[in-house]
Amino acid sequence: MSDGTFLRYVALGDSQTEGVGDGDDTVGLRGWADRLAELLARDEPEVRYANLAVRGRLAGQVRAEQLAPALALRPDLATVVAGVNDLLRPRFDAEETAGHLEAMFAALADQGARVATLTFPDVGRLIPAARPLGSRVRDLNDLIREAARRHGVTVAEAAQHPVVTDPRMWAVDRLHASSLGHERIAAAVAHALDLPGSDDSWSRPLPPLPPLTGLRAAGAEVRWAGTFLGPWLGRRLRGRSSGDGRGAKRPELSPVTTIPGRLSPVEDGRG
Repeated sequence: MSDGTFLRYVALGDSQTEGVGDGDDTVGLRGWADRLAELLARDEPEVRYANLAVRGRLAGQVRAEQLAPALALRPDLATVVAGVNDLLRPRFDAEETAGHLEAMFAALADQGARVATLTFPDVGRLIPAARPLGSRVRDLNDLIREAARRHGVTVAEAAQHPVVTDPRMWAVDRLHASSLGHERIAAAVAHALDLPGSDDSWSRPLPPLPPLTGLRAAGAEVRWAGTFLGPWLGRRLRGRSSGDGRGAKRPELSPVTTIPGRLSPVEDGRG
């Protein structure tokens, strides 16, 4: 909206936007999009929020499944974040993936929404076995920036700050942000949107950690591979997805106060 006030926020995407890594399926997932909605609601309590994201979705699936419902909700703010699941696939096509993202940017912007997105960190900094994917990440980020410029989309440049690959920003599976990571992503998008009270503090480094070396480092890699990489590869070989049978957690616009796990102003020290 012209005055910077957003009353109808809709989030599209995959597991990161759904909130995997921040909470769980028992108590509810929070995630950066929920946290961004909370920031919006601090200044405009009447804001309504929908989250159409579903884990495991490729960019083309996000477009096919979520764009039409998002347009029907007529958001004045929309976030579109997808593509990581694509770049992890053997037959990744950066142009095709970015084309799906651009189609969503264009449709939402043409309807009058302010659209925001993210660039992605180098997954090879988190998962040594994924280092060959670095060029894919750079290519996709470049295409996202180009598409965003063409359609006036706001880009939160998470990829450019070393803190985004700090292990503490990531859940134990190294594929999803931790609660701290989701908090910082929300702050990054808020800063890119120039929301009241936002600043660049999200990009500042965390206190240093002693590095893992030798047998401890090797043991951590073996445990991670057995616990997370093996099951992930198994799903790929079977043609399965972690999102099979799942739907959006917030398919309709509703008050931000209904977010599971959200603290009231009194509980989180602001009241």
